[in-house]
Parts: sequence; C-alpha cells; structure tokens
Amino acid sequence: MGDYERADHTEGDRMTRYVVYGAGAIGGAIGARLFAHGHDTILIARGAHHDAVAAEGLRVDSPEGSTTVRIPIVDHPARAALRDGDVVLLTMKAQDTQAALRDLAACALPGTPVVCAQNGVDNEAMALRIFPAVHGMLVLMPAAHLSPGVVIESSSPVPGILDTGRVPSGHDAVDDELATALRDGGFESRAVDDVMAWKYRKLISNLGNAVQAVAGVGDHGKELAARARAEGTACLAAAGIASVSDEDFSERHGGFVTMKPVGGEMRSGGSSWQSLARGAGTVEADYLNGEIALLGRLHGVPTPVNALLQRLANDLARRREPPGSMSAGAVLALLDAP
Repeated sequence: MGDYERADHTEGDRMTRYVVYGAGAIGGAIGARLFAHGHDTILIARGAHHDAVAAEGLRVDSPEGSTTVRIPIVDHPARAALRDGDVVLLTMKAQDTQAALRDLAACALPGTPVVCAQNGVDNEAMALRIFPAVHGMLVLMPAAHLSPGVVIESSSPVPGILDTGRVPSGHDAVDDELATALRDGGFESRAVDDVMAWKYRKLISNLGNAVQAVAGVGDHGKELAARARAEGTACLAAAGIASVSDEDFSERHGGFVTMKPVGGEMRSGGSSWQSLARGAGTVEADYLNGEIALLGRLHGVPTPVNALLQRLANDLARRREPPGSMSAGAVLALLDAP
C-alpha cells in the first residue's frame, strides 16, 4: 500500500478531526491521505458515490498504482456527529456550497472552523455569512472523479499543493496544524497570510475550465482561454483586487505539480469537464467565468468571452450534453459575429 499504509496514533495523540464535506476528486484524495496517515477523518458524500465508498472503501488511482482506503463516510453532516475540535473542509463544487452550508449550520457548533478547499472566490463569503472562523485553501491538484467510489490523482510524487490561511487575511493555529497534517499525507502545504490573493490568481487560471467543458481539451481552445483570462485580469485591476504575480504563481505550481499517466492515460480534463462527463446537471461556471462577468458589470469592463462561456457551459450542463459538444471555432464565431 506504500504511501497509503494506515499510520495509527495513540489515543489522544491528535484531537482534531477533519470532516471532508464533498468527497469527490479533491475531497476524496485529501480525506484518503489524511486518514491513511493517522489523522481522524470522516467523509461526507451523497448518492452512488457514498454508497460505493461505504460498501467497498474509497479507491484511489495514482501514477504509482491503486489502493483502497476504508474510511468512515456518511451521507449528510447531521450524521457526522459534529463536535468541538472538528475542522470542516468544504470540497464540493461552488454551485453546491449554499445548500451545503445550510445543512452544516443546522448541526455544527457556531465556532467550527470551515476551510473552503474549492475553486472560485465566493465560497468564503458564503461561509462567512454563517461561520466566523473561515479559511481559504489554494488547491493546485490535478485530480478526477468520474465514477462512484473512485478518485484519481494525476501528479506524482507530490499529489498537489494545498496552501491555507484565514479569510480575509492572516493565518492561525488551525492553518498551521492543517498544513502539517497535509504534509504528513504527502501534499505540499503551507500556512499563508494572503490566501485570497492566491485564490484570485487561481481564478484567472480556472477561466479556461469552461473552454474545456464547451470545446473539449486541446490546443484548439487556447485563443478562447487567453481571451477569457485577459478579461479576468482587466477586471481584477479595475476592481483593485490583489492577486499574486504570474511569476510567483507559476513557480509555486511548477515546482511541485508533475502530471503523469494513471493506468496508461493522462488526465482528461479539469473540474468542469468532469462535471459534464459525469452528466452532473450543473457546472461551476457561474462562480468562475460568472465571477468575472460580475466584476466587469460592476466596474465597467466588457467581458463578452466569459459571459458567453458561462452561458454555453450552463446550457450544456442542463441538457446533460458531453464535454466538447461545440468547436472552439463555433464559439469564436459567436463572439465575433456582428
């Protein structure tokens, strides 16, 4: 079992329990590694994925092979017996955050630390309306969840980068302890004081997710993605929102994330591509491209590319169409039509 050999700790060695709420690609990989390295961890998932993990364990496929982790899992936070000392990691897609927070608020202690390990920058604001101790997490991790009971890690030997900090700024003992636990599990992780500046720069990168969802994976979408990111950069500047430099972001990402084949195949596509591939019915475009459209409307910056990608990705999700249902050329033609 290698890296996933369960490391047991004596009673009371660690008091924190990590409650991973939304155990798909990111949450499943985080939860499996925390649990396998001796940290008290429970997953919350729903539907067929919950049922598969409860019955057979969570299978993690990686460049090194496959292993199955028998990790505790429930299908609702009310069944997690939430208690003092829990830290909740939100790992669902942003479009599911509000409903998840309503369910969490009904059974969690008010002071429970909540960590938003998600794409986008609005999850933290949603959480802060309910919980006072909110943390952001920069997630740079090529992972996938395409079938019940299975998650796929595509980076090795480090599966991903997970930096954490308080919102709006600073860091505290929760971040320090969480970063240490994540490093135990093989991740690269650190506590940072400016986590939202990192997440805003990640948002710019994630604007290409809708391109993959709409037009498929490949170089044919480069122009669309570049135009979407240029709009995003202009909107952050107009709004006076701080983000880390491209150079710092590339250095952080490139120093640790190394994509390798799993089972002879490279990773197919990002989170939005995966939502369409699973026929999930929703996609996170409102909180990625839609965030840029919002900033553009507030600050007078045109965002036609992001607004169109947002609409097209949502249309495909509602119709449960597969990713890549349109060509990049067809999307560009819509943009450039008189």
